[in-house]
Amino acid sequence: MSKILVVILTTLFILISCATSPLGRSQFKLMSDDELNGMGSEAFSQIKQKTRVEKSKRINRYVNCVADAVLLVSNSPIKNWEVVVFRDKSVNAFAVPGGKIGVHTGLLKITKKQDQLAAVLGHEVAHVLADHSNERVSQELALQQSMNVVQVLGNVQSPEGKQLMRLLGLGAEVGLILPYNRFHENEADEMGLYLMAKAGFDPRESIRLWENMGQGSGKQPSEFFSTHPAHETRIKRLNQNMNRAMQFYQKAKASGKNPRCRW
Repeated sequence: MSKILVVILTTLFILISCATSPLGRSQFKLMSDDELNGMGSEAFSQIKQKTRVEKSKRINRYVNCVADAVLLVSNSPIKNWEVVVFRDKSVNAFAVPGGKIGVHTGLLKITKKQDQLAAVLGHEVAHVLADHSNERVSQELALQQSMNVVQVLGNVQSPEGKQLMRLLGLGAEVGLILPYNRFHENEADEMGLYLMAKAGFDPRESIRLWENMGQGSGKQPSEFFSTHPAHETRIKRLNQNMNRAMQFYQKAKASGKNPRCRW
């Protein structure tokens, strides 16, 4: 067996999954929860130092109202989440390990009502609950190690070595990392849809949200080379899971969950 074939097989072996996501997908994770939570908390602290924090009590009360409702039904092992609104015009929100959520004020211009904001926050919380950050870090560590092995075992200056590096580079850009990222997005969409519904937010507003996003974001890059699905694809997948989400929503309403977040 050639050294290059050994490298390819080793790379594939490294990427074999060793955990399962909340929706049953196999995952590859190397980092401990404590390590990821520490990294997330440190990153969030740096963001707070570099980005202007929104001081409006009205806006903060509204965002926290929606976030609290979603987190209440998340069954998250993290009990004390921190939610910070950043005064930033970009349409963005994020959540990082350690129970940290950031919301940009620009997002509030796209999310027309509480249910649409809940769709975004449910999606972001789902990324944390499903350990997607752990997967991304683990994949990157594995790929870097694979590249180092190639450099040690193969002559990268030879035509064969250069071809192998190109193949690995293409695999890292298109074949390995991006599909996992799209899996993350699809998984977070589905989990987030159920979270918002369980909290008493209308899951149908997730469709309205992405219609708003489509109108406000202009032309998207080619879906194949994008880590995020096209808006049309995302809406189609949400609709596929809407019946189940509506069951959660109706059950939540029947149990008295009726969020009244206003700003």
